[in-house]
Amino acid sequence: MKKHLNTLFVTTQGAYLNKEGETVKVSVEGEKRIQLPLHTLDNIVCFGRVTCSPFLMGFCAENNVGLSFLTNNGRFLARVQGPVSGNVLLRREQYRRADDPASSGAMAGFFLTGKIANTRTVMQRALRDHGDKIPSDTIQKAIALLAGALKRLPDVDNLDTLRGIEGDTARCYFSVFDHLIVHQKIAFAFNGRNRRPPRDNVNCLLSFLYTLMLNDIRSALECVGLDPAVGFLHRDRPGRPGLALDMMEEFRPFLADRLALTLINLGQVEAKGFHTSETGAVTMSASTRKAIILSYQKRKQDTIMHPFIKEKVAVGALFHIQALLLARCLRGDLDGYPPFVWR
Repeated sequence: MKKHLNTLFVTTQGAYLNKEGETVKVSVEGEKRIQLPLHTLDNIVCFGRVTCSPFLMGFCAENNVGLSFLTNNGRFLARVQGPVSGNVLLRREQYRRADDPASSGAMAGFFLTGKIANTRTVMQRALRDHGDKIPSDTIQKAIALLAGALKRLPDVDNLDTLRGIEGDTARCYFSVFDHLIVHQKIAFAFNGRNRRPPRDNVNCLLSFLYTLMLNDIRSALECVGLDPAVGFLHRDRPGRPGLALDMMEEFRPFLADRLALTLINLGQVEAKGFHTSETGAVTMSASTRKAIILSYQKRKQDTIMHPFIKEKVAVGALFHIQALLLARCLRGDLDGYPPFVWR
């Protein structure tokens, strides 16, 4: 098992985690469900009504084991963290660039290049796989618009202009996203992105996958000594991991969006696994949440040729590789940040 896969997800409501020797024990109503050596874990992610002993929290903080708490729906709540480690010179350079508008614009452009290129690839793959089931002309027009945006990016370093390009391309992409869903069309109808709370099954699924991915990216950035809270495209806001959100942009289409489409089109998630409350908020059942986590973890074990380092790597390792490349860019070892671009 590789380091990036060493994550314990706790989704059973009422579960209690405590440290027993050098292990973490998970109990439900006093009955032990699982016990794992702590040295084999990099992250523990708790969903909903899950509690932990203070001794376990302290051990995780001291030994760099990420301990995160999320709501049942996957919204991030808190993370236990010990003393900040990492290269202080690297973080100083990160802060200097974040404070400089031109430098921030240049960095934001790299992330958006990855996002828009990968968004375009999602649509191109859909045409290849389901060309006879989706309106090809509509999809081709969206692909052409994104191609035009990619050509504009190298000449833009103004953050407001970049956000305008990002907003236009996102609206274009999500305006055709419903066409990429070729099965379970009624149960998984998509009429645009919404969140906090999600108001349909597709948005509920996307938000949950984004949360899982954000937790992994945040951990990867911390591992190389970067501050996940200080971003370039996403500006400082209390409680918001700006840099993690920046880096997540290039991975949203490739990992989360593509996986969501696969789960729906192959019938691996079904309408009965989602519930709409009286307020209109959509939540998912515990069994559906577990199935999605398993699919996400399985996808991270797939291998792919990295376009920059030219080596085959596990999908789950991409977050760590990109974090290392970002650190090298900030140190001046690279002329720019090479975003992950899916071929």
